[in-house]
Amino acid sequence: MPNRVPYEFAVIRVVPKVEREEFLNVGVIVFSKRKKYLGIKYQLNEKRLLTFDEALDVEMLKSYLEAWEAVCAGGTQGGSIGQQEQPYRFRWLSASRSTILQTSRIHSGICESPEEVLEDLFRRYVL
Repeated sequence: MPNRVPYEFAVIRVVPKVEREEFLNVGVIVFSKRKKYLGIKYQLNEKRLLTFDEALDVEMLKSYLEAWEAVCAGGTQGGSIGQQEQPYRFRWLSASRSTILQTSRIHSGICESPEEVLEDLFRRYVL
């Protein structure tokens, strides 16, 4: 069990009409400080999203998620947030928002491979 480390995750949600509080899970963010891992995986199902709101700008959502991906990757492509330490970037991405793109509360667990956890959570909560 020496390779088992704590991790945290949040589910990424699209909330087309914030006032209705309906959402569709589109991705997952996983963070493990000890493994120095911050990963994101998402998928936009345009047909399902447009069922919630046929005027939804799916291209805009894609650009938002690409920006979140850049923040996860770190470096200058993620802007000023992307240049921060991983824990800060994870907290920034998973902070409460009242916008079209939100995350669930943060959940935690223990794992050996945060990459495998990301894949498992993505299958479980998004697909």
